[in-house]
Amino acid sequence: MSAYVPLLASLWPSPKGVCCVISSVVVSYQVRPEAVAEHVRLIEAVFAQLDAEQPDNVEYKVVRLDDGVSFVHISSADTPDGSNPLPELAAFKEFGRDSAARVATPPVPTAADIIGSYYPAVPVMRR
Repeated sequence: MSAYVPLLASLWPSPKGVCCVISSVVVSYQVRPEAVAEHVRLIEAVFAQLDAEQPDNVEYKVVRLDDGVSFVHISSADTPDGSNPLPELAAFKEFGRDSAARVATPPVPTAADIIGSYYPAVPVMRR
């Protein structure tokens, strides 16, 4: 199973009337300074695929911390079995390929519970 499949999930009725497992995970790690530009390019490719395919059962956000090399991924999925479809995306597979050469610290996945979430009518633009 992928590191993006959380250790903790809660049952929640889906809007489609099917009981689904909403699972969330937060993954943090650091990237080697010389690999940051390529790492960001690969993350942007994942978002480009998400923008193109518009899956309605995945929420995903990536932030780079102020030190410039620390990254935090926040992912939630609403699926019948609690799995996260994100690792199945071609761009995400490409992001994962050779990741050991880019990271300075191993990714640490932590299961999380969403307390609240807000999405503006107009999406926040990425820089």
